[in-house]
Amino acid sequence: MLKKIFAVTLLLVAMLTVGCGGEKKSPPKPEKVTVGVITHLNASEEEYNALMLKLEKSYRPSKANISMNFKYFNNINEMQMALESGQIDMISVYQCVADYMINRNPQLQILKSERVLSDSFCFAVREGDSILRNDLNRAISSMMSDGTLAKLSKQYIIDLKGTEEPPAVEIEQIPDADTVKVAVTGDLPPFDLVLSDGKPAGFSTAVLAEISKRIGKNIELVNIDSDARASALTSKIADVVFWVSVPKDSTLVPANIDTPAGIAISEPYYSDSIVHVEKK
Repeated sequence: MLKKIFAVTLLLVAMLTVGCGGEKKSPPKPEKVTVGVITHLNASEEEYNALMLKLEKSYRPSKANISMNFKYFNNINEMQMALESGQIDMISVYQCVADYMINRNPQLQILKSERVLSDSFCFAVREGDSILRNDLNRAISSMMSDGTLAKLSKQYIIDLKGTEEPPAVEIEQIPDADTVKVAVTGDLPPFDLVLSDGKPAGFSTAVLAEISKRIGKNIELVNIDSDARASALTSKIADVVFWVSVPKDSTLVPANIDTPAGIAISEPYYSDSIVHVEKK
């Protein structure tokens, strides 16, 4: 009886050894995917990929076990078309933008990740325009203190339902006041939204209408692509750019990744986390 038990045991060990090849299997190589991202103003595509690779190696990658190659796009429309056509595998956007897109296209989903990065958003002005920058900072500070920014964020971003489009808030004209030209992109809806008819709407218009009242200046909106934000300032097409992004944790991502030399930024007035959106 003992001999039979011993023989069966040897057979099982042999089967397990053959099944495992006698060696431990090496972990599968990460799947390579191409990720679209809106162009950063102060980092080339190559520099951005090197930065993201370094960041990826500093922690355990997402459960999807993927290796990302980032591809720059000048605007969100080009990026969405590339995703739909299969030129890229996913896109890197902010949570509010992802929610906006998924509400309009249920075939999209957010890829779960173990590490979440976040950015703050600031106005950008020419470096020498310190008076305008100070005016903007005072307005932002007061709008934060009295709850106006929180109220506008809730109304025009957080509480949007389904495919509802927020209205364009009228920026009232102040007689005999100076005019400040503010560039918007429409590339971060609903935070920075331009409707199909080319009209800016929602959060950006609501914030700028309030800013206009508090700094006592008229505001004229100028539509541009995201990659033209810096050149819009240097060429004086605009006096202010509605947003540049600033990493909330500058130990992970350089603080000036979206702010080239010659540009000064305001205090932050909004923040959001970065997510990746893919087709189901």
